[in-house]
Amino acid sequence: MKRRDLLKAAATLPLLPLLMRGGTALAHGAGAVAATLRSRVRPGGPGWPTSAEWEQLNRQVGGRLLKLESAFAGGDAAPVLKQLDNPFAVGDNPALTQTSGWADAWASQPSAYAVAAESTADVVAAVDFARKHRLRLVVKGGGHSYQGTSDAPDSLLVWTRHMNRVGLHDAFVPQGCAGHAAPLPAVSVDAGAMWIDAYDAVTTRGGRYVQGGGCTTVGVAGLVQSGGFGSFSKRWGTAASNLLEAEVVTADGQVRIANARTNPELFWGLKGGGGGSLGVVTRLTLRTFDLPAMAGVVAGTIQADSDAAYRALIGEAMDFYRRALFNPHWGEQLRFQGGHTLEIMMVFQDLTQPQAEQVWAPFLAWVRARKDCRFSKPFETMAMPARHLWDAEFFRQHAPSLIVPDGRPGAPRDHILWAGDRDQVGWFIHAYQSAWLPASLLEPGREARLVDALFAASQHWGFALHVNKGLAGAPADAIARARDTATHPQVLDAFALLICANGGAPAYPGMPGAKPDLATARREAGAIDQAMDAIRAVAPDAGSYVSESDYFLRDWQRGFWGSNYPRLAAAKRRYDPDGLFFVHHGVGSEAWSADGFTRTG
Repeated sequence: MKRRDLLKAAATLPLLPLLMRGGTALAHGAGAVAATLRSRVRPGGPGWPTSAEWEQLNRQVGGRLLKLESAFAGGDAAPVLKQLDNPFAVGDNPALTQTSGWADAWASQPSAYAVAAESTADVVAAVDFARKHRLRLVVKGGGHSYQGTSDAPDSLLVWTRHMNRVGLHDAFVPQGCAGHAAPLPAVSVDAGAMWIDAYDAVTTRGGRYVQGGGCTTVGVAGLVQSGGFGSFSKRWGTAASNLLEAEVVTADGQVRIANARTNPELFWGLKGGGGGSLGVVTRLTLRTFDLPAMAGVVAGTIQADSDAAYRALIGEAMDFYRRALFNPHWGEQLRFQGGHTLEIMMVFQDLTQPQAEQVWAPFLAWVRARKDCRFSKPFETMAMPARHLWDAEFFRQHAPSLIVPDGRPGAPRDHILWAGDRDQVGWFIHAYQSAWLPASLLEPGREARLVDALFAASQHWGFALHVNKGLAGAPADAIARARDTATHPQVLDAFALLICANGGAPAYPGMPGAKPDLATARREAGAIDQAMDAIRAVAPDAGSYVSESDYFLRDWQRGFWGSNYPRLAAAKRRYDPDGLFFVHHGVGSEAWSADGFTRTG
């Protein structure tokens, strides 16, 4: 164990007895309930449901109980292999997840059975069955979890893919909040809907904006529960911070409404506390906003000729960001790659193309004036009416290279993927780490240390600054809403989330031709460790984003949620005292074995 990891783990230890005892210090008046579930059952073991009991569940859910096996079983894997680069097809297969695994961590394996839920009643039936029979329960909507939280072998899967209705509201008031909350424009989204479904309804057809994720195939429910950042979070905050109400099936099989006045602690916990820990969300209602007139993208790649030139380029990029881009107009990424390369891939809103070009003119002039830096990919700016941000037909006509449609016969025309996200489909992760970078690092007296750290990190592995995933520089109202969520408080003061990661080709178990290169994966993981060591030298207490983080993070309670974790643990004890819901590094998971089958605390 590294000294840094040892110190962090030691700092977390004093919290664990409180978190696991369920004492009154953290119960917030809920009262402690002694856990009775000590272990879960596996197929073939004592207590596993009989065929008759499974058939009874099947009848209860209208014949929608599926017995699962590997997607590559049955002798002809060709149709599945043909669609492995299509995230819509992957998501439509209950035996697959959007990530195929993580080196030395987990591998995507199907559940024993799945309930293909089409209603809240189907979800209730699955939760009741799992509780009664002591089954490992898994929830999957979009299936994008990097940490493998949306699948587990020997489990019962609640598969919400077919619950995908989207409905708009002109003036929504949460239940029980009349007279306490002003009516707001909103959108209600069922648990299995993807963000492209929401964007098509809200923006393309409705002319409004909802804060969601950047990747169009990510599930709405999972992203909101993890906090949820999109390209314009610097303007409208996190997806979780705009949640107005949720319908949730809790561990006791009850259907609960959660909002600011009804089950408020459950509501708070759903806003960034991580998916799959407190219940099964079946519907969410999110606030929508006026849509700006214009939005757009800037992109280009700069090559430096030497270490000195690259360090100067990094320094100028960070200084320019502080001066010109550190505001609600700008989002997405500055990517610092190996080989002295800076890749710019940023988006803007509420600016015209000439205004965006004017913003960037000083930086471009600095680059062009130097003899040791050059554009290896031309710098380009494109603007469009914001209503076309997710308009598939607009992109088919004006920028077809930026999208990849779901090419299956009969697929919805609006189902498109950004071309830049295609390499994540089915990928096998070698390493993945993230860190919130505080805005104080941009101050003139500290910026030189930040630049030194970024340069040092780049010598080990490339990384990206996701400036939309830190809320420093956002409007006060967006920060206030985000403060009232379970997301790590560091996000409020962070100017960016730094992500350092890499992966390889799909490597699902049983997949013909799958050859994960574990030696390469471990070597890359070591290089990423070294890069992150350089970053943490200037941000030693940086937390991580729960959805984009290290599977092996030791102090994950503090790393994911900081001072919010005790309150989340109290909500867990109140709504799931037996620990029916388990995910890796989820709230309350410290009381269970790594596979979630045996209680250890």
